Amino acid sequence: MRPPPAPEAKPGPGVNGRIEVNRALPPVVVPARVWNELRGHALETRPEECCGLLLGAEMGRFELAERCRNEMTRLNREDPATYPRSGGEGFHMNEVDYVRIQEQAKSQGLQVAGVYHSHVGAGAYFSELDQAFALQPLFPFPDADHVVISVVEPGVRDLAVFRRVPGTRDFEGRALAPGTP
Repeated sequence: MRPPPAPEAKPGPGVNGRIEVNRALPPVVVPARVWNELRGHALETRPEECCGLLLGAEMGRFELAERCRNEMTRLNREDPATYPRSGGEGFHMNEVDYVRIQEQAKSQGLQVAGVYHSHVGAGAYFSELDQAFALQPLFPFPDADHVVISVVEPGVRDLAVFRRVPGTRDFEGRALAPGTP
């Protein structure tokens, strides 16, 4: 299933402005190897955004980070009216990559527990555009958490996870920290 284009118009229902990390909430701890993979991927792809999937045996646990190619620059060049952003301002996961990763996860008894991408030159917040994309009816991972990696020169500044508030279309932001969950 191909995800719909990233929305570029007004945010839809459930989108209430950008969501920042709530520092009063405890951080979500991920294995150090996942933390390092996310940071490395974000640094390697700059000035473009990175993107990928986080796999785990259950929702909310990230055991593996799997990279996807960001197709946004290619899509922007081919159809700038539909895709007005470049890969430095947005992401669009390569469909072949995420379907392959999803099948691989299933064969290993894992599931897609998260989607990640970076913000280049910006903070680790969940933008209105990020929310609108995550809330689309055809989004292939509706129950997944969303990790945002802030890349501000000279390197990665912050990582955050945005989770759905149960029973709502709202999200809450928490810091992401390395360690052993």
